[in-house]
Parts: sequence; structure tokens; C-alpha cells
Amino acid sequence: MSANILKGAAVAAALNEKTIEKCNFLKAKGTEPCLAIVRLGNRGDDIAYEKGILKRCEALGVKAERILLPEDMDENELINEIERLNGDKSIHGILVFMPLPAHINEKKVREAIAPHKDVDGVTSSSAAAVYTGSGVGFCPCTADAVMEILKFYGVEMAGKKAAVFGRSLVIGKPAAMLLMEQNATVTICHSRSAEPEKIAQDADIIVAAVGKAAALGKEYFRRGQTVIDVGINFNAEGKMCGDVDFSAAEGIVSAITPVPGGVGAVTTAVLLKHTVEAAEKYGDKS
Repeated sequence: MSANILKGAAVAAALNEKTIEKCNFLKAKGTEPCLAIVRLGNRGDDIAYEKGILKRCEALGVKAERILLPEDMDENELINEIERLNGDKSIHGILVFMPLPAHINEKKVREAIAPHKDVDGVTSSSAAAVYTGSGVGFCPCTADAVMEILKFYGVEMAGKKAAVFGRSLVIGKPAAMLLMEQNATVTICHSRSAEPEKIAQDADIIVAAVGKAAALGKEYFRRGQTVIDVGINFNAEGKMCGDVDFSAAEGIVSAITPVPGGVGAVTTAVLLKHTVEAAEKYGDKS
């Protein structure tokens, strides 16, 4: 019996519908939600990502302002540009494409973003908001997308065991915190974890975010599990794949997200949801 495939498109569509409704309401009151996209240089993957965001902004009615800067830009000049955006009352969200060129300190740049405009959840203020449940900032978009998928498909989290594979600040750790907020009992697994297969088999929900193709094989799974695969990798044939061996897991677990077409499809919808929420919460605060 094959698993239920938890496609991201339906989740994104539901989020977008709510975002459009909020966006139109704000516009009627005189506030036009606006996302500033900061890109240095002309990396192909950045340009492709930007095109996708711009297309989604247009469809949802969110204004997008592109700030295109030279790859060899001075670090201080970049921070000055971000501070200019922080002070611009018409801008509600700031997205800086990472990774930045090697001569720029990414941490300094991330921390330069005003917390109430950090719609991508990259500042320490946003992290504090996730871990304490209060404060200014937003959850990292991918971690939030994981939760949106679980909620949309009615996956019970309260009282369930969850195993999160990966401990990054942008996916693993915040996803674990969000699961705990929903009253799941969470174990975070990493490269030093002993017997990860047993931890996985004991879990009702698995979130895979290790950044390695097919890292979780059939020995990690059992009947009745829900698997959220956050990984974006490319195999030897150049085909996109996740952190889970999908062909092995699909015949065992109850539900699983595909790659592509799963978490990634929801992430941009979450980014624009955050942008509109920033406009709603903070309005013309500079």
C-alpha cells in the first residue's frame, strides 16, 4: 500500500488565498505590503529564485522592490543599504539572498535587518521569538512551511513522538521548537546521534533536514509514520531528490512529502504570508 503523498501545491494555494485576502484588506486601508529583494551579483540560482518570488508577488498583489547590487560591493555599503530599507516605511519585509560573496560577513548583514522586517527569519531576534514564543521577528520560512503542511493535512502532533534530523538554525532547531509548541515530544538527531534508525522508527513524525541525498533509507521507517522531507539535493543523474529514499519510504509509511513538489512549494507562500503579516502588525513603522 502506497503512502499518501502530501503535495505542497494545495498547501500553498490555501496560504495564498488567505494572503490575498489580507493584502486586499490592507490596501483598502492605505497600506500596500512590500517586499524588498536584495541580490548581489548574478548567480543563476538567485536569479531563478527571484523570478519565482516576483511571479508569486504579482499573483498575490504584494509589491516587490528589487535592489540589485554588484558582487564586489563593500560590506559596509551593503549594511548601509539594508539600514536604508529598515528606515523606509513603505518596505515591510527584507529578503537578502544568501550565500553572500566571501568578502562579506553574513552574520553582520543578517543582524543589520530590522527584526520587524525579517520575514525570512534570519536574525537572532527572530530566533529568540521562535524559542521564547514572544518578541519581534518571524520563524524561518522553511521550518514554518513544515508546520503548515502538517496542519493542512490534519496530522496530529499533540502527544506524538517526532524525530527531526538536522540541527541547523534555519530548519532543524526551529522546526523542533514549533513541533514542541504543538505538544509533540521531539528528538533532534544529528551526525553524532547513536542509533538514529531506532530513534526514527520510534517516531510518529519524521522531519528530514540533513542536506544529503537519500540519507534516510528504509531502515528508518515503519507503518503509520508521517515523513516531511525538507532536503533539496541532486543525484548522479542530475535529478532533484530529498534527504529521504522516497522509493523505499513510500511503500512503508502512511504519508510523505515529495521532492520536488513538497516543502519547497510552500516556502515562498510562507515568505509572502510573513510579508503581509509584517505590514499588518507593524504598518508604517520604520
